[in-house]
Amino acid sequence: MFDRTTWIAIALSIAGLIGWQWYYTNNFLPAKEAEKKDLVSQAPSSNKIPQEEHSVASTPVSESIPEFKARQETFDTSKAEYLFSDNSGGIQTITLFLHLGEKAHSLQLNNLSPMPIGALGEKSGDLVKTLNGFVMNADKAAGKVSFQRNESNGLIIKKNFVLPQTSGSPAEYTVGFDLTFENSGTTDLEVPSYFLSCGGASPVHATDASTYTRFDWFSKGKMTTIDVNWFSSGMIPIVGIETHPARPLYQMKNPDITWTAVTSQYFCTILTAEQKEQHSSVWSSRFEDPLIPKTANSKTIYGIEGGFILEPLHLAPGASITEHYTIFAGPKDFGALEKLGDQQQSVMNFGTFHLVSEFLLWAMNHLKQILGNYAAAIIVLTLLIKLILWPIQNKATSSMKQMQLLSPRMTELRSKYKDNPTKMNEELMKLYKQYGVNPFGGCLPMLVQIPIFFGFYSMLGTAIELRNSHFLWIHDLSQPDTIAHFLNYPINLLPIIMAGTMLWQMSLSPKGGDPAQQRVMYFMPLIFLFFCYNFASALALYWTTQNLFSIGQLYLTRNAPLPQLIEPAPKRKRGFPKGKSKKTKS
Repeated sequence: MFDRTTWIAIALSIAGLIGWQWYYTNNFLPAKEAEKKDLVSQAPSSNKIPQEEHSVASTPVSESIPEFKARQETFDTSKAEYLFSDNSGGIQTITLFLHLGEKAHSLQLNNLSPMPIGALGEKSGDLVKTLNGFVMNADKAAGKVSFQRNESNGLIIKKNFVLPQTSGSPAEYTVGFDLTFENSGTTDLEVPSYFLSCGGASPVHATDASTYTRFDWFSKGKMTTIDVNWFSSGMIPIVGIETHPARPLYQMKNPDITWTAVTSQYFCTILTAEQKEQHSSVWSSRFEDPLIPKTANSKTIYGIEGGFILEPLHLAPGASITEHYTIFAGPKDFGALEKLGDQQQSVMNFGTFHLVSEFLLWAMNHLKQILGNYAAAIIVLTLLIKLILWPIQNKATSSMKQMQLLSPRMTELRSKYKDNPTKMNEELMKLYKQYGVNPFGGCLPMLVQIPIFFGFYSMLGTAIELRNSHFLWIHDLSQPDTIAHFLNYPINLLPIIMAGTMLWQMSLSPKGGDPAQQRVMYFMPLIFLFFCYNFASALALYWTTQNLFSIGQLYLTRNAPLPQLIEPAPKRKRGFPKGKSKKTKS
């Protein structure tokens, strides 16, 4: 029979798994993916969209400036197309030629955000509204776009964008951006605080976890991050008690802010300030995905936008101030972002085991160059890790076999001291010490592999390399390997195989030790199924491979002779043999 502790562990494991699957099913139904694809197919295929058609993603124009149909210009580079809009004075949409989104179309960044990249905004209540009225001057031959807005008080706001001219380097996704405030009048001017946008990010697929839609900012060597769920009202599950209402606007102050960024799972837009000492505030808000309408049985999918809050300025007549920025808008390529400097690779958000994640990413990319396939690279990398851990696994197996030999003695002690748990534990520890057995030796391989597992978990969830990589029935290693749906619930085959191999491995492993501990260990497959089920299939591929390797290792060692339980000889005390005495000088 299970004791109370075991039943509690079982109940918590099952409740956690059911809770997660309920949350996923209610927030990321596969049906929404089909809705989004249908709506995307109905949308205009060209980026050159008239302003009135794109108004669903535009901020209302200020009442002081008349509305007009914005002039738009597109600029192409070797890797991307940039759509500029003169009314709002920024980059409306960026199309990445080498990356695919829905229905195999080129992926677009910032296509759903209310504010273009580089736009200025003014706070209106709890909302940030775009400052419109800019006039564009485009020089396609030079790859330069400039904007200007003249105000009646003599203030001139200028923006200059310079498109990347390089190819084959991280800078090919980087746009230069200068923002100038100039006083053309004859009296002093007080320039108000403006909200500067680094653009917006939204999920590429409706099934992407919302925790990947994030706003990040970097100050004094540390990145701070929130995901789009920060804006939702807080709620205690089941009981339905609200802990805090929905929050419309995120604002934070900190000195020397270097950059702000909006990110989806595999893409990001980063706005970096050259004069970081001039920036001490950031902002962020969320917006609805207009391609997925609200219905009675589906929840709204949100994107996130944000940027810097510019400090108020004092300008004397004829004076001007220019701030210099760079805009990176492209894939989350760790190596490329690292070369850009300012620790922009932090947007990968690898977490606690970031060093492990970085090494695994480096190793996987090098193996892919040799093998030509990311699935093969993951399999070979897993085998190499298991070979390195082979001695530890063998030692653990030997320890488990020793525990198995001690099992009868342990059963006697448990029966003898069943009414005195303290005494029972003391006697068990004496028994372990007597024969030099480590009761936790069998857990060592699992403990060693936990950092590796979470390193893979973080790396495979954000590294761009796996997108659209195929393997057997898996169409994309960066997505779950869904083969069918049952009652709108995805059937992901590889995590199920993974859990099955874990059970197989456990059935082959020597039995011994605390029976309650053994029963709890049988819920490890459930826990790993919880982590991997709706995650990138590459993670389940890694864990399944290592399970199969461990099973092969167990088959190779299962017929080896059982270790002997030899009680260590007592240590001899320093001194002279019994019956002899030290000779004394006469």
